[in-house]
Amino acid sequence: MLLAVFMFALMDTAMKLLAERYPALQVAALRAICSLPLIAAYVAWRGAFTGIFRVRWPMHFLRGVLGIAMLALFAFGLKSLSLAEAYSIFFIAPALITALSMFLLKERVNLARWLAIGVGLVGVLVVLRPSGAGFLTVGGLAVLAAASCYAFSAITVRVLARSDRNEHTVFWLIVMIALGAGLLAAPDWVPIPATEIPLLCALAVTGFIGQLAITEAFSRGEASSVAPFEYSALAWGVGLDWLLWRALPDGWTMVGAAIIIGSGLYLIRHEKDHVEAEHP
Repeated sequence: MLLAVFMFALMDTAMKLLAERYPALQVAALRAICSLPLIAAYVAWRGAFTGIFRVRWPMHFLRGVLGIAMLALFAFGLKSLSLAEAYSIFFIAPALITALSMFLLKERVNLARWLAIGVGLVGVLVVLRPSGAGFLTVGGLAVLAAASCYAFSAITVRVLARSDRNEHTVFWLIVMIALGAGLLAAPDWVPIPATEIPLLCALAVTGFIGQLAITEAFSRGEASSVAPFEYSALAWGVGLDWLLWRALPDGWTMVGAAIIIGSGLYLIRHEKDHVEAEHP
C-alpha cells in the first residue's frame, strides 16, 4: 500500500506538471491514453480478454463519465493547489463513500458513522477556508467535486464486483476515459512536443504500478489494516511540493488534514469492529 500511494503521488505530480501547460480535459485524456497499452497487456497476461464484451454496459458508461469528471476536476484543481492541499481535501472520499452506501446500496449507517462523516466535512471546510484568496477557492471546490465523483465511482465498483471481473472493470474505465476525455478535449487540444515524452511515460508507468500495488495490498491484507496507509499520501505530497515547487502547506491545511484523517481512521476502525462483532 505504501508503494501504491507513492506511485500515485508521482503520477499526480506528473499530472500537476502537465496541468500547468495543458487544459484539464486533455490531461485527463493523456492519463488514460498513456496507460492504456500497459492495462491492455495486463489484461492479456491475466487471460481476461475472454468475455470482455459481456459486461454491464450501463454501469461501465456511468463509471466512464465519473472517471472523466474526476480526473478533469482533479487536474483543474492542481493548477492552483499544492499536492498536500489537494490530498487533504480528497481524503474526504472514504466518508462520502460511507454516506452514499446508505442511500445507494441500502447499507446501514449508524449515528457514530454520521458523526465521523460530519467531522470529516468540517475538516474539509478548514482546509478550504483561509488562503489569502478568501473563502472556498475554485481549485479547492474542484478537488472536492473530484472526491465526490470518486466516491460515486467506488459505489459502482461494489455493484460491478457482483457480476464483472475486476480486469474488465479497470480496462473499460481506462478505454472510456481515453475516448470520452479525448473527444471532449479535441477542440482545444494543445500539441504535445517530443520533450514531454519522459513525463508521459512516467504518468503511464506510475499509474500502472500504483494500480497493481493497491490491488495486491487489498487482496493480501484486511481493508481495515491496509486502508490507513493511504493517508501517507500527505507526507509524499508535502515532500514533492517542497522538492519541486518550494511550497509548504499552511497551518490551516495541516489542521484540516488532521481532522479529516482522524475521522477517516475512526470510520475504518469502526467498520473493523462492526465486522468482528457480526463474525466473531
